[in-house]
Amino acid sequence: MAAKEKKRKGLYLSIIIVILIVFLGGFFVVNLFEGESPSIKTRPLAEYVSGAVSVTIEASDSRRGLRSIRAVVVQNGSEKVLLEKLYPFNGLMNREGTRFMREEIQFDPKRLGLAQGRAVMEIRCRDYSMRSGGDGNLTVLRQETTIDTVPPSVRSISGLHYVNEGGTGFVVYKTSSDTSDSGVSVGSEFYRGFLHPSSKNEGMYECFFPIPYDFKPETQIRLWARDSAGNNAMSPFHCKVRKKKFPSDKMVITDKFLEKILPYFQGRVDFDSTGKLEQFLKINREVRVFNDRTLSEVRSKTAPEHLWEGSWLRLPNAATMARFGDSRTYYYEGKAVDAQVHLGIDLASLANSAVPAANSGKVIIAEELGIYGKTIVLDHGMGVASLYSHLSEIKVSVGQDIKKGDTIGITGQTGLAGGDHLHFAVMVQGVFVNPIEWWDQRWIDENIYKRIALIN
Repeated sequence: MAAKEKKRKGLYLSIIIVILIVFLGGFFVVNLFEGESPSIKTRPLAEYVSGAVSVTIEASDSRRGLRSIRAVVVQNGSEKVLLEKLYPFNGLMNREGTRFMREEIQFDPKRLGLAQGRAVMEIRCRDYSMRSGGDGNLTVLRQETTIDTVPPSVRSISGLHYVNEGGTGFVVYKTSSDTSDSGVSVGSEFYRGFLHPSSKNEGMYECFFPIPYDFKPETQIRLWARDSAGNNAMSPFHCKVRKKKFPSDKMVITDKFLEKILPYFQGRVDFDSTGKLEQFLKINREVRVFNDRTLSEVRSKTAPEHLWEGSWLRLPNAATMARFGDSRTYYYEGKAVDAQVHLGIDLASLANSAVPAANSGKVIIAEELGIYGKTIVLDHGMGVASLYSHLSEIKVSVGQDIKKGDTIGITGQTGLAGGDHLHFAVMVQGVFVNPIEWWDQRWIDENIYKRIALIN
């Protein structure tokens, strides 16, 4: 009996040992040959790469640890190495090995000698698994992009340009086929060009651009173009700005005037003071700035083609009461209290006169607008707009198509107006310019139509 018992215990022990060996062997095999691939994370490359960009790569493997990582750019069958790194096996089962890495690399097309066109960034990461013949699990991440480091080309075809201070410039120019956006820069301001509608001449653009009344002689005026990759090109063209002398006016503010105009703004403006002068100054300063900011935004609502044609109309039988560019100093009780510049032309005819549209266009503003009172703005396309303000009545609505000469409103004295008149203004890409040029058919023929004819 004792021998049998001893034999049975030996058998049990052998079975337990075998089970332990199988279990431990399975544990090591499962871990050594685990099939979980490493993880790779990076932000997607932009559709186009035009210059050096930083690329952050993160990789992790929580099981066997990282063995290697390699990042390359593949183009036309050749590879350019961006990153190549091996991680040592450290400790039992690589327990002290690298589980996570983070590297920032430079993707610089010029330094790498990449050609223009498609390229693929490929990141390959392996772990310390014994799979794949001992090479480990492999993760591959590929990202496609287009290498474009060459800026577009742009050049004027409309010859010499002479523009007045406070006036409108117009240039016709040609760009390369890769251009996505273009126009004219006046100092730090950029004005968009519009593709000529003729399908026979791809890359031909027109651009109306404003020259401010306070233009500085050192300001550079250049054509600019940008492609989809963000490459920029600047090209000077012959544009001579002629200096203009604008008049100065002394505006005397009386209590009678204040008592007349202030009631219009009650309920429309939050006044900080009950003083009449303080209220006027808030209107003439803060409300004016806010209104002009609203008007400058009309540039985003313009049609991409000319909506107008031929000569521009003026309010019939009207006298000029104030000119564009007038530098106004406001006096109250003998003291100068404010200064502003008048950026339109005031026209006075009979009270409550019909106001004709200066040219064909589309209504983009028809509302009460602070110092301007009841106001209409017509878009004439390609960034050109006309403004009619201080109206007593608006006869059109936003979105309405208007023909030249249509009655759009009635003159009045709403807003900051001392008497019945029309404040007429022209804006080019959101900037006020001198309307007198637009009433001059010869100016239109010489500076606009003659240049457009160069395209055809």
